[in-house]
Amino acid sequence: MSVHKKIKKITTHVLSEMKLKNEKIAMLTAYDFSMARLVDQAGIDVILVGDSASNVMAGNDTTLSITLDEMINYARPVVRATERALVVVDMPFGTYQGNSKVALSSAIRIMKETGAHAVKLEGGEEIKESIERILSAGIPVMGHLGLTPQSIHKFGTYIVRAKEEDEANKLIEDANLLEELGCFAIVLEKIPAELAEKVASTVKIPVIGIGAGPMVDGQVLVLHDMLGLTQEFSPRFLRRYHNLSSEIIGSVENYIDDVKSLDFPNEKEQY
Repeated sequence: MSVHKKIKKITTHVLSEMKLKNEKIAMLTAYDFSMARLVDQAGIDVILVGDSASNVMAGNDTTLSITLDEMINYARPVVRATERALVVVDMPFGTYQGNSKVALSSAIRIMKETGAHAVKLEGGEEIKESIERILSAGIPVMGHLGLTPQSIHKFGTYIVRAKEEDEANKLIEDANLLEELGCFAIVLEKIPAELAEKVASTVKIPVIGIGAGPMVDGQVLVLHDMLGLTQEFSPRFLRRYHNLSSEIIGSVENYIDDVKSLDFPNEKEQY
């Protein structure tokens, strides 16, 4: 029997076991109780309370403006809804870069106030001290390399990262560093598939891809994107499994028609 099916609760150790047994890890985002409960009941391995909430929940252009308090408020009901999945929370921009003491206090707040199981940070060598300090408190850390959306103004674009040799070598070095520091997994975003495969085969910890090809240890997508709740975002790596936006609009239109035509409520729908 696969690790996925026999385990009642996913932990960081279980993810390591899944990599050893070459069993792919499925990861999705969630930001509220109702959606997290459905995703968990479906059998997802990891739920990421991503700072992508800034985009899909709050309507911001980037992830930069979301605050620690907002991330905690999104994460708390997700944890409450989840029985099986490992819940990872993004540390938002400004809560860990450049000051490891602030990083630790931010991570502690997330763990204490949400009940989450781990935090995720973007970057490698430049955030080494923050990762070390968070790990020293016993808080599991997931890394994130490649396209790091919190650094969008440095990149100036959302194009594929690490296509040039220097950046690719830096990414491999950073991945090895994250493993050495003690991170339990790494997300690789929007990098060449060949490079992602090399990283996944080099490090012993699980590597989760988004726009990084199939030869990694698992995949992650933003729930709102893969369900078709959002339509504006259509990168090559996104597969839409549904078109809920059109279904929801159609349902609301039918409701409006029924209300205005006095069809709703009918005799069976009243007291």
